[in-house]
Amino acid sequence: MKTKYVKMKNIFIVVFFLLCLGAKAQEATGGDVKFAPADPSPADIVYFPLNAAKVKADDATRSIIKVLYSRPQKKGRTIFGVLEQFGNVWRFGANESTEIQFFKKVTISGKKIKPGTYSLFAIPNKDTWTIIVNSQTDRWGAFTYNKTKDIVRVNVPVKSLSKPVEYFSITFAPLTTGATLIAAWDKTQVELPIAF
Repeated sequence: MKTKYVKMKNIFIVVFFLLCLGAKAQEATGGDVKFAPADPSPADIVYFPLNAAKVKADDATRSIIKVLYSRPQKKGRTIFGVLEQFGNVWRFGANESTEIQFFKKVTISGKKIKPGTYSLFAIPNKDTWTIIVNSQTDRWGAFTYNKTKDIVRVNVPVKSLSKPVEYFSITFAPLTTGATLIAAWDKTQVELPIAF
């Protein structure tokens, strides 16, 4: 009986030791990892053609343009002219500056642009915006915006919306010669024609 008790005791000690060792190993590899909370301005991607991300099959439906941006919320605030001051360079979204990728050569306002990834900035004003395609990428906001890296600047008219758009939003509408990038937030909408 005593040997049975000793064996049980030894098994218990080994199991306890293994459990402790496993807990230590989990602790060493980050058992309680602290993840960042969900961002109040979530990142999003929009493609042209709009269904390109779902299809990704043949040349007829391949992406021509991809925009990666963060979507700030209105949250009852007046956006343009107050939160985003008129006449100042804006990152065209939130967090990192918005990036646009062209998968083929495009033309914006008569300027031919090679395939590649670029940043989008804007200078909002009451009646017109200047939309900027810039060669700098991977920037936080517009804090290090460099005008000498501009590829093209286009002045576009502002369209007033009857209902406010809660989240800054970007989409595309097809044109016979390409696509129009449409951006809206609060009661403001702007459009940038892109030919390809």
